[in-house]
Amino acid sequence: MSDFRSFEDFHPGEDIVLGSKTVTRDEIIAFAREFDPQPFHLDETAGETSLLGGLAASGWHTIAMLMRMLCDGLLLHSSCNGSPGVEEVRWMRPVRPGDTLTATARVMSTRALRSRPTLGVVTFLMTLVNQDGHAVMTQENTILFERREAAA
Repeated sequence: MSDFRSFEDFHPGEDIVLGSKTVTRDEIIAFAREFDPQPFHLDETAGETSLLGGLAASGWHTIAMLMRMLCDGLLLHSSCNGSPGVEEVRWMRPVRPGDTLTATARVMSTRALRSRPTLGVVTFLMTLVNQDGHAVMTQENTILFERREAAA
């Protein structure tokens, strides 16, 4: 199989490592300032007095980091045709400055589309774990991929 993936190249049970990223304090605060300016995402003291117990990345920032790893680790090297939506997102642990997150996409199921025979649907469970191996977030969603004949 080449590095370029079409629908037929995905198999239920397969785990695809998407990459890793170390999170910095400055990017947590910059993202929060622009998109989620809650105090516990902007200030260490506010974070310490919150349920999060310290400065923590916004969940939306965590999703954005996963999306970057998904693009770099898979989508930009595939016949991806977008996604009809995200089924579920779970934030399990705070993401802290200095955490190194690693993303994995597990193929849960595949099916060809009868209505659009050039496409197939792959359902993934994405998992982000920190450097200690603890899951910080999961996301389940489907992605459309062209079938090999259509992508050629």
